[in-house]
Amino acid sequence: MKQILLPTDFSENSWNAIKYAIQLLKNETCTFHLLNTYTPVIYNVEYVLGAPAQFGLEDIVRNTSQDNLSQLVQRISDTFQDNPKHTFETASRFNTLIPGIKEFIEKHNIDMIVMGTQGATGAKEILFGSNTVHVFKEIKCPILAIPSDFSFETPHELLFPTDLEVDYKNSQLTILNDIAISNHSRINALHVSTGYELTDVQKQNKSELEDVFNKTAFIYHEVRSMNITEAIGTFQIKHKINLLAMINNKHSFFENLFFRSTINHIGFHLTIPFLVMPSKA
Repeated sequence: MKQILLPTDFSENSWNAIKYAIQLLKNETCTFHLLNTYTPVIYNVEYVLGAPAQFGLEDIVRNTSQDNLSQLVQRISDTFQDNPKHTFETASRFNTLIPGIKEFIEKHNIDMIVMGTQGATGAKEILFGSNTVHVFKEIKCPILAIPSDFSFETPHELLFPTDLEVDYKNSQLTILNDIAISNHSRINALHVSTGYELTDVQKQNKSELEDVFNKTAFIYHEVRSMNITEAIGTFQIKHKINLLAMINNKHSFFENLFFRSTINHIGFHLTIPFLVMPSKA
């Protein structure tokens, strides 16, 4: 059974991500954890040191959070036919978003986080907000971010850019593999060539990658040197990609270039669901 965390602030943006997760995982046995983190509008040193009992604010805000979660569960029930594979649990936490998520995943065996994302400015060209990018950086769990206006479509074509510098046997690719198998998807591995032949390590990793995805359709693509973001964008349009997936590897290209530059850029401008998986290495 998969454990899926759905952070929510009760916005339509987060509701869109919840709908996506339920539809994406319709064939999977899952427990969905609806998590709302909250802090009172009046938040100061006196409050932290013990004044919440005096003011009664914590109870009020917590009750509002719990009521909204109950209404959200009812909205899910009203929107979707009952799926015996799916169960829903709610959690209300007095915390900010990232510490709240960290605390929750430490206590629960979470397989994936699915969250909505929207630019802080509201501008149409900024689709992923800074909160999402911070979650990518700080949370060591597979995270699927859904652009605010994205309507669900079965992810038949998945794009997986890679520098072939990752030991795939020790990477968290299980969730991507499961998504591909469940949705009869094709995984397109994309390597941007630097003009040199693959090293022995890269060749070994390429072979491991093929083994990892041996139960689903898998195609390896090699593109001659170009800007990485441009390569992803061009491929995405040409092949009608429904979902982009990457590994955040702290010890290679993905930390030095891909994560600091490309993921931040994509995080703010991507128009399709974006799955970021941490490396176990």
